[in-house]
Amino acid sequence: MERIHHINPFSKRDSHTKNTVITWYILTTVTWLLSIIVSLYYTFNRPHDGVWFRRRIWGQNDAYYTAFRMNHIIASIYWLVLFVLQGGYIIHLFSGNVEKVNAACSVGSHFIVNNLFHFAFVMLFVRSYFGWAELFIILNFINLSSGYFRHPGYARFIHQPAISGPLAWTFVAIYWNGAIMVPHPESLVARIFGNIFIWSILVYGLFFIIVYKDYTMGLNLSVLSAAIGVSQFFRQVIAFQWIFAFVIMAVLFIATVVVAVPAATGRDIKFARARDGDAERAPLLAE
Repeated sequence: MERIHHINPFSKRDSHTKNTVITWYILTTVTWLLSIIVSLYYTFNRPHDGVWFRRRIWGQNDAYYTAFRMNHIIASIYWLVLFVLQGGYIIHLFSGNVEKVNAACSVGSHFIVNNLFHFAFVMLFVRSYFGWAELFIILNFINLSSGYFRHPGYARFIHQPAISGPLAWTFVAIYWNGAIMVPHPESLVARIFGNIFIWSILVYGLFFIIVYKDYTMGLNLSVLSAAIGVSQFFRQVIAFQWIFAFVIMAVLFIATVVVAVPAATGRDIKFARARDGDAERAPLLAE
């Protein structure tokens, strides 16, 4: 059992050897660059192989007027900021602070898998293999959710770029890609289901804000809700979806501020207090 624990890259460890740190540094850097390159390339170029429709990332988004169609400017800014923050996370693998190095290594396996799944998703999405793309999104959602619940206690500079930022995107992308994947994605029935399922973003965000005091998830999901809201507004002014999206954005943003301000000033608030018996339930009060 100890041998399995030793070779399992997802197992919890209190310390990491120098060789392990170097391995994580190489793998995180390579997969991170792979994720960036494929994202940037297919933002501006469409694939030249495949049997179905071949479009750029946001070309696919704009080709289907679904209930989860996003504004590509807001979504692109989200990813650019996330990629920059992920670069900062990788730098911490060579920090002189042992605790920071151990924390960065602990979530490294989930971050690496996230990058590989994101690469696979983009390659499939731009070639219109939406069913297979959805599979990789769901697998990545499981991977990142596992990373979140197993390592909820790390500081913002590790938690946000490696776990919560990709997790928030993956959750929304399940609906984004899924709405394109279903038959007749622009039909009235599809939009009614979209009007219902969009509220899961609010429930999901409030869960992390209230239970874990994780205002990074609230902020991430509020930005992505804004991306949906802006796109839906310009598609059809007289409709519910953009109203719902902006309401969700506002509620999550207000809840985020309510939690983030006391955290920044070193104070606590009752409604977001974690369980007394689990110290790891307060991941973001202090770095």
